[in-house]
Amino acid sequence: MKHKRNQNLGIRLSELSDLESDQLIPILPAEEEGEDEYENQKELTLPLLPIKNTVLFPGVVIPITVGRQKSVKLVKDAYKGNRTIGVVAQKNMNSEDPEVSDLYRVGTIAKILKLLVLPDGNTTIIIQGKRKFEINKIITEDPYLEALVEIIHEEKTLDNKHESKALMQSLKEAANKILKLNPEIPQEAQVALENIESPSFLTHFLSSNINAEVREKQELLELTSIKDRATKLLEYMLREIQLLELKQEIHSKVHSDIDQQQRDYFLRQQMKVLQDELGMESSDQEIEMLRLKARNKNWPFEAQKQFEKELLKIGRMNPAAAEYPIAINYCEFLVDLPWETITKDHFDLQRALKILNKDHYGLEKVKERIIEYLAVLKLKQNLKGPILCLYGPPGVGKTSLGRSIAESLGRKYVRMSLGGLRDEAEIRGHRKTYVGALPGRILQNLKKVGTSNPVFILDEIDKIGSDFRGDPSSALLEVLDPEQNSTFVDNYLEIEYDLSKILFIATANSLDTIHPALRDRMEIIEINGYTQEEKVEIAKKHLIPKQRKEHGLKAKDIKFDVSGIQKVIQDYTRESGVRNLERKIGSLVRNVAKSVAMEETYTKNINSKRVEEILGTPIFDQELYQDNEVAGVVTGLAWTPVGGEILFVESSLNRGKGKLTLSGQLGDVMKESATAALSYLKANAETLDIDHQIFNFYDLHIHVPAGAVPKDGPSAGITMLTSIASIFTQRKVKKGLAMTGEITLRGKVLPVGGIKEKLLAARRSGITDIILSTRNTKDVNEIEKQYLTGLKLHFVDTVEQVLEIALLKTKVKNPIKFILDNGNGHPVEDKNIKA
Repeated sequence: MKHKRNQNLGIRLSELSDLESDQLIPILPAEEEGEDEYENQKELTLPLLPIKNTVLFPGVVIPITVGRQKSVKLVKDAYKGNRTIGVVAQKNMNSEDPEVSDLYRVGTIAKILKLLVLPDGNTTIIIQGKRKFEINKIITEDPYLEALVEIIHEEKTLDNKHESKALMQSLKEAANKILKLNPEIPQEAQVALENIESPSFLTHFLSSNINAEVREKQELLELTSIKDRATKLLEYMLREIQLLELKQEIHSKVHSDIDQQQRDYFLRQQMKVLQDELGMESSDQEIEMLRLKARNKNWPFEAQKQFEKELLKIGRMNPAAAEYPIAINYCEFLVDLPWETITKDHFDLQRALKILNKDHYGLEKVKERIIEYLAVLKLKQNLKGPILCLYGPPGVGKTSLGRSIAESLGRKYVRMSLGGLRDEAEIRGHRKTYVGALPGRILQNLKKVGTSNPVFILDEIDKIGSDFRGDPSSALLEVLDPEQNSTFVDNYLEIEYDLSKILFIATANSLDTIHPALRDRMEIIEINGYTQEEKVEIAKKHLIPKQRKEHGLKAKDIKFDVSGIQKVIQDYTRESGVRNLERKIGSLVRNVAKSVAMEETYTKNINSKRVEEILGTPIFDQELYQDNEVAGVVTGLAWTPVGGEILFVESSLNRGKGKLTLSGQLGDVMKESATAALSYLKANAETLDIDHQIFNFYDLHIHVPAGAVPKDGPSAGITMLTSIASIFTQRKVKKGLAMTGEITLRGKVLPVGGIKEKLLAARRSGITDIILSTRNTKDVNEIEKQYLTGLKLHFVDTVEQVLEIALLKTKVKNPIKFILDNGNGHPVEDKNIKA
């Protein structure tokens, strides 16, 4: 070859990153000498050196810094021997100890020309590529990889001289274009490039230097045809040319834009001087419009003062300055806020009550509280807005109630969802000096609604989160405190704003997750689930007309029978609210709408039979909750965020050593209740005629279905005790009975919460008798009488009273005959045990 040997190109057609172990530094070209020694060989055993971030090509000389212990040992051993190694690229660049599967199969035989130990302890080798090979078999992996490889023999020239010359010229032209576009590559590279005459070496040399991924370079290495390799190489080089041209174009455009901005600035300054010389007004039209809007604005003196101060600053500011739009936006927000703008309240209490009754069936306590607020406001005229919190399960109408309150008051309605809110700035806003600063959503909504006394719904206040951006719950403390919110300060506004005229109404499904200080600032109004009778009326008056209208049907097209509505409520939508009930009614209406649209013959009357035909097999089975034929199965009552539910406690006995097993994903509190119940029963076994020896010879297993649902709480105390007493005595549990209450080791029954939800769940499930703590009487007295229809409530103070009501004298069918050890090691049946 006639090119200059070891001409230092410093060439890579892209800039290299900082070196790591086994990583490439500037590439050198070399003649393809010494290749004949492999001309007649087919297989060879070589130590394998994995390298990262590059691929070695035949004829190319590159230095490599070796850092891995295995690699250092490999190159030192090879350097002492014949200096021949196999170099393969690895697929995963982050792997420090690559597996065999992480290496490409095709690599390059390399000769170590020089080995250098640097002052920092790293080892650098200079290697030259010889021939390509393919790994046939890994011989060993320790202390480094050795493999049996097959030498790949590839063509060195093209038979067609004209084609060879064309390919050479195309490649060199593309390479020269890259050199011109990239000023970082030294000009000596062009001289070296012109001296290369071998098509094979030219493709290998350029492949080694192009700016491409390892995967793409490996693809070039694996191509044995010069024509195929040159074609693919040209594709990659043209791509790089396009990127370099685009980079140059962007650089030129940015430079042009900066020049244009400077030109505009000088022209604007000249215009300002001319206007001053001619005595013309230099005030911006936008500033003048802000002044006109503020002229008749009814707002506090502080706000007006702040506005005028900002406007003066804008007048002295260059419109091209970055601060100019920020100042303009701030002044616009100031003037657009409804500072003293309020809507007049309607004090027709009869009309307000009529609107509330029209929109919502039931909810008497909530309606009474709203009418009280209106009455006081009518008499006093300047009552500060109360902070109400409507608390209850989903689907009972908490959010929609706020809209009805707004209508009855004649106020504007605003709703703000707090679910998942994590950024404190969403409430208080950002400092206006920040890029992209915004006011808080409280003031944003007031600007949008255009009044300072709307009904403001804070939806899902129990689902506020918190993270490194602050605690939104704490930010709401000032907003929802009637003593503080008259001087609320938004970070963006920076001056006080009066929120005391707003009627805030928060909604929540659970009080447990609300910040205690925040809960203290709100008046909690509990909205419980609806009875079946209430749901029937809600469906007839609200849900059916709404769904009929939404599906384009007329009143004559469909008619709902009361039995059909009851069927949906009992068998398909056992819930506290009416959201699922509305969905099921929507399914029924859609079925009819399809028949009307297709002009089919259909049944207009939706009765219980028709409901089952459309909705399919009932989801809930009422008979499931009335079985008392098995000992140890007792029905309990539980509270959940979506309303009350019934649950079963099951107990079983088998021969053993008195072991207690609990299952059903029980929480710590329920486990403690089970342990306390068993301890009480052991201590008072004689009162139930249970031989105390039974506890030592039988294992007790307590299970609470469903096993996949986590459960916890103190409400199951007396339920577990009754279940254990039933299994040890083999007595039946009273039919249609459910219970809730916590127990102590002394046998006291303590009160629990969620009584109304639990009673509604019991009614929905066909329960007739309920056992409660006497101290829950106050909770029952607050419940409307219609909720208690069909329920017989038993109030108790002690466990003895519970068992007296719950356990019948009758034993279950086929009771267990307990067998005990008489002390001599022989099990005998004890006839005196009354089980």
